[in-house]
Amino acid sequence: MGLPDGGNQLNMQALGKRSMPHKRENLAIYAAPALFVVLWASGFVGAKFGMPYVEPLTFLTLRMGAVVFLLAILAFITRPTWPDLAGFKHSIIAGLLVHGLYLGGVFISIDRRLPAGLSALVVSLQPVLTSTIANRYLGERVVARQWLGLALGIGGVYLVVADKTVAGEATAIGWTAALCALIAITVGTLYQKRFGGGIDWRAALIIQYSSAGVLFAVGSLLFENQRIEWTIELIGALAWLVLVLSLGAVWLLYFLIRRTAATRVTSLFYLTPAATALMAWALLGEHLGMLALIGMAVCVVGVFLVNWRAA
Repeated sequence: MGLPDGGNQLNMQALGKRSMPHKRENLAIYAAPALFVVLWASGFVGAKFGMPYVEPLTFLTLRMGAVVFLLAILAFITRPTWPDLAGFKHSIIAGLLVHGLYLGGVFISIDRRLPAGLSALVVSLQPVLTSTIANRYLGERVVARQWLGLALGIGGVYLVVADKTVAGEATAIGWTAALCALIAITVGTLYQKRFGGGIDWRAALIIQYSSAGVLFAVGSLLFENQRIEWTIELIGALAWLVLVLSLGAVWLLYFLIRRTAATRVTSLFYLTPAATALMAWALLGEHLGMLALIGMAVCVVGVFLVNWRAA
């Protein structure tokens, strides 16, 4: 015997209420990748704004110190669950890879006269390495369509930077640092997905940023003079990199890693050079030619092929 109409209406209303959180979560999952690309790309522009006034490792030491201070306040208020000894070790390793070696490599490469566009290009090759490793060690099957998307991504990011950058006076150290950043962010992303999924993100970020901060501080003391010119440009760049990049973008990265396959997450890095070029054009007045526009379109197609799920 069926329920009365009133009972059916109540059940439908209850079902609708229960589905609302799922709808909001799905919306967040769809919106997060686009927001992440914009925020992540802004890091290269922020580094370029601040680099003339401070040495790279000193800059990063200040950045990590400010981030850990803010996260410590958040932890005091929200009381996160701290990991066990194994979780601490995993967080330290992830921090040294994702924040320490990656950021250190990017900032040193830009400081050693490697153009920001080329630095972004090298790092954006991460999905190729991630797909290969994920296919081999994480059991994530990469189909032919995704391999095609990865190939288009390589071609697209090359077109973006080929239109506006040349190697110029970049040193061997600059190229080496960019390659180290590429390897670090690739291994770090896979390591975070493999070992860091069950750790409270607030505790994990404090541990990771602290370990990276120690690395930067030691490097600054050993290899730099701690020269700082406190200009408006430096203060603005530092504030942006702390609040928007180290807190906002990195939280989004972990949000995406925990909810999607590693290959789909890292394919977003293909869009970083295109977004960086747009920001540099808008904020720095750098030229954006037809070749770069074509490269951006190719990047979008490549990311679509990697992320698209067949019905």
